Amino acid sequence: AADIIGHEDGRGFFRMTNRAGGIEGGISNGEIIRLRVAAKPIPTLGKPLATVDLKTKRGAEALKERADVCAVPAVGVVAESMVAWVLAEALMEKFGGDSVDELKERVRAWRRYVEGF
Repeated sequence: AADIIGHEDGRGFFRMTNRAGGIEGGISNGEIIRLRVAAKPIPTLGKPLATVDLKTKRGAEALKERADVCAVPAVGVVAESMVAWVLAEALMEKFGGDSVDELKERVRAWRRYVEGF
């Protein structure tokens, strides 16, 4: 998806659309990062499978069970948490530091540096 670049005084450069979801070539383009997430269906047994009882070592049937009928709310929480973790790792890889104050100062210094371009 192609996102046309625009420019306005006071706003600077920006994307006129965000069809790429905020990421181009694995790098944030400064727009809101949007994700499409897929998850596998919840494992469930519609018909009990043959198994072996651990105590008697005789044939038995597994239990038919389904604990959660909709994983969508949980998938959203897990996906958002993983995105936050990956972004935090990237931030620390780029700027490093032993404290939040040190990290903030390194980000401020980087911003001053790139404003010169």
